[in-house]
Amino acid sequence: FRSLHVGHGRGAAFGASLSNILAKAGYQVHREYYVNDAGRQMDILAVSTWLRYLALGGEIIPFPPNGYQGDYVSQMARQLRDCLDDSLMRPAATVLAHTPGLPSAGIDDEARVEHHMDALIANAKTLLGKDYKELHDRVLHEQLNDCRQDLEEFGVTFDEWFSEQSLFDDGSVEKVVHCLEAAGHLYVQDGARWFRSSAFGDEKDRVVQRENGLYTYFASDIAYHVNKFERGFHQVVNVWGADHHGYIPRVMAALKALGFPAEHLKVPLVQFVTLYRHGEKVQMSTRKGQFITLRELRSETGQDAARFFYVLRKSDQHLDFDLDLAKSQSNDNPVYYVQYAHARIHSVLAKWGGDTATLRKASLASLTGTQEYALMQSLRGYPEVIALAAADFAPHMVAFYLKELAALLHSYYNAEQFLVEDTALREARLALITAVGQVLRDGLTLLGVNSPLSM
Repeated sequence: FRSLHVGHGRGAAFGASLSNILAKAGYQVHREYYVNDAGRQMDILAVSTWLRYLALGGEIIPFPPNGYQGDYVSQMARQLRDCLDDSLMRPAATVLAHTPGLPSAGIDDEARVEHHMDALIANAKTLLGKDYKELHDRVLHEQLNDCRQDLEEFGVTFDEWFSEQSLFDDGSVEKVVHCLEAAGHLYVQDGARWFRSSAFGDEKDRVVQRENGLYTYFASDIAYHVNKFERGFHQVVNVWGADHHGYIPRVMAALKALGFPAEHLKVPLVQFVTLYRHGEKVQMSTRKGQFITLRELRSETGQDAARFFYVLRKSDQHLDFDLDLAKSQSNDNPVYYVQYAHARIHSVLAKWGGDTATLRKASLASLTGTQEYALMQSLRGYPEVIALAAADFAPHMVAFYLKELAALLHSYYNAEQFLVEDTALREARLALITAVGQVLRDGLTLLGVNSPLSM
């Protein structure tokens, strides 16, 4: 939802870097964002915004404890007030406030809290009628625009924003459930339709259609993956948060039941991010709106540090993000360390003042030092690093490689002179560091990080 937080940022940085690496390795990559615009969470956000909107007009309804409480909700409410007729919604408030069966806000029982929210959503839809869709669509529009802008500012773009709702609108969800039923993979229990996912490797069976006739998230998830394969994609890579690990077996089971190559679905998981400032953990709560947004993180640490730090660890490992380290201009800061290596190379070449194109013909025979050999060996291994990072969905391998290459460059820089009198040796050393600079720049670009010419 609006104001992407630091957890979203890690998934975005990982997915964007992985896409770049896969393309570098020779794959044809289609970058797609799956918009959850058909589910309950979107209804909760719409109702939360509506209640804030009503409050602006003096119609106060106790705000549900499981509603979205961030400032962005109040901001959208103010936008609604600016573009909608006040008389459109305020009369509904009095009716809603006195609707029987709605427990007061602040209750502790989780089941009752959720029932309360369901009742609010149902009553809002009934009371607003066709105007509910306008409310829902306006909130969705604001969310998507802000999300798209936020990600683009972070260097993350998509070829397609795929709507979950479109799967309902074109009958894909109904069709895929019918296919499962026709194949004998569904049964009815307590009025709901269940998929026998346990017969295909899942730990238990799953509901695809509730007793009230509504399809579950799982049903639309199945339809989406079927849609991907029907569009001709050979391999589907889903980037999911670690808290969704339990969904993998059920989606795999559905694909197997429908005859699709489940092994062509890969799901790299992205673990949670914990921020530390001055050695202390920064507390965050998404639902209450008490979190560090991606924009705030970028503003504090800078774009390059955020992108690089996010991919420093394997995606399925927990990430402790040290804000103070990310802002420091020292060799302990890995992104600064790598960028400084690139800047040092440019400084030497600028002082030399020649055309680097002429260095392509330079003989490297005079490069006999241990450090020179180590640099050449490292450069030689770069294509293999790209291939392995692509195969293992592991952008962190590129980050590690860049750190190691930068360390070799810094050591070489501190130990040797480059602009020596000997022409052959000078050109050989300049050719070597030019190659190092090219690889550093290429690797940083894959990770969405700039390569400054000076520091």
